[in-house]
Amino acid sequence: MSTDSFINVLRRFFSVRGPAKLLRSDRGTNFVGACKELDINTDNSAVKTDLHGKGCSWVFNPPHASHMGGSWERLIGVSRRILDAMLLQTGPTRLTHEVLSTFMAEVMPIINARPLVSISTDPDMPEVLTPAMLLTQKVSTISAPSGNFGVPQLYKKQWKHVQSLADTFWKRWKGECLSTLQNRRKWTKDKPNVKDGDIVLLKDSQAHRNEWPMGLVIKALPSSDKKVRKVEVRIVQDGTAKVFLRPVSEIVILLSKP
Repeated sequence: MSTDSFINVLRRFFSVRGPAKLLRSDRGTNFVGACKELDINTDNSAVKTDLHGKGCSWVFNPPHASHMGGSWERLIGVSRRILDAMLLQTGPTRLTHEVLSTFMAEVMPIINARPLVSISTDPDMPEVLTPAMLLTQKVSTISAPSGNFGVPQLYKKQWKHVQSLADTFWKRWKGECLSTLQNRRKWTKDKPNVKDGDIVLLKDSQAHRNEWPMGLVIKALPSSDKKVRKVEVRIVQDGTAKVFLRPVSEIVILLSKP
């Protein structure tokens, strides 16, 4: 997706959902390009200025830190895997723009209807909080139209084609989503924060054989809970000093400054 395309996507999103207070994303070139195109200044990878005066800030994950977007990356991965499998099964059939856009509109409430946490203490009337409730301020969700929308319906009418695809996505999404509702592993022991002046080894997947890039932490960037999750590291390559922003999971402390 180009920068122009992403800006249009962002405008469509705000037009439907209203202005947002906070955007989080990875460092995709289209995201960074949109910041430049919209004259948004960045400081330590966190957007400090308002987006079009709407009071919206934009926070980037540090490079090589896709795990920091674990929650949304997991949803993207599951959705993409299902969609890829479905579209590969359609064979030579091409989805028209109207069918595809309507299908993706059907996919959106399916994803946003996933349960987050129980909000009812009445065992006779259990109720769970969903993203759709937060987005629409409505408890009820859109129901599927009545009728049979199996594979034979794919080539009869476009609206039945959409509903058949939506039913297929729902069946696969339900099976995939259930596994994500299990308890996630968490760190249970506190470790000392990385400090300025620590000597570290970078986990660089692009490093050549027998190269061990080492550097000096010149700035630790603590989060709101005072935990350091990303740092600025200075290394010297071919006689030139370079500064990289990296998550703490991508470095190994060799010598900690006392």
